[in-house]
Amino acid sequence: MTVTAFIIHLKRATKRGEHVRGLIERLPVKAEIVDAVDALEMGEGDIAAVYARSLNSPYYPFELRKSEVACFLSHRKAWAAIIDRKLDAGLIIEDDVEVDAGFAAQLQLAIDTLQPSDYIRFPRWPRGEAGAEIAREGANSIIEPELPGLGMQMQLVGRDAAIALFAATQRFDRPVDTTIQMRWLHPVRVLSARPITIREIDFDLGGSVVQGKNKTLAGRLKREILRPWYRVTLYLFNKVRR
Repeated sequence: MTVTAFIIHLKRATKRGEHVRGLIERLPVKAEIVDAVDALEMGEGDIAAVYARSLNSPYYPFELRKSEVACFLSHRKAWAAIIDRKLDAGLIIEDDVEVDAGFAAQLQLAIDTLQPSDYIRFPRWPRGEAGAEIAREGANSIIEPELPGLGMQMQLVGRDAAIALFAATQRFDRPVDTTIQMRWLHPVRVLSARPITIREIDFDLGGSVVQGKNKTLAGRLKREILRPWYRVTLYLFNKVRR
C-alpha cells in the first residue's frame, strides 16, 4: 500500500518548523509538508465562497471563526493531495503532534486494516468514543465508534474516503471534525486506533496559532450551554440516519 504522510504546517508558525522537520525523520512512512491555509490572508470573499451557516441538519449553533475555516481548507488540501497523487492512503498530521514509541506498530495495524473508504483516527485522548473492535494485534486495536470523537490531530485516510470527503465539503457550515462525525453526509467508515500513541505539544511550540477565540463571559456561557445540546442532537442523528 502506498502511504505518504502530510504534515499540515502554517509557514508563519516558525517555532514549529524545527519540530516538523524532526517529525518527518521520526515517522515510519515517507512524509512531507502541506502548507496550511493562513486565516490572516483570507478575505471575506474567500470565506463566503466555502462557508455558509445552516447548510445541514442538525443546526450548528456557532459561527465559524476565520481560523476554523482555514483549518477546514487545510485538511481539504491534504485530501486533494491524496487524490491528485493517486495514493492508496495519506496520513494527515497537524504540526503540533508528537508520536510515542508504540506509534509505528499501531500505524502498521491501521495500514493492514484500512479499506479504500476508511478513515482511521489517531486521537489524542480516548474519551467520548466507544464501539466494536474490528482489528487487533498485540496491545493495539482498531474500533468503530458509535460517534467519532473530535480533533483532527492525525488520521489515516483511504483514497476513496478522501474523494468522498472532498466532494461532500465543497461548502461547509461547521468545523471539519464535527463534519466528519456526520456520517450520513458521506460513505466513509470512520474508525479509531487504540491505545493513545500521539500527543499534542502546542504549548511546547509557542502555544496555539488559533486566532479570535471568544473571551467574553457571555460567549463562553453560550458555548458551555449549547455544546452538550449539540453533542446529544448529533448522536441522535447518527443513530437514526446512518
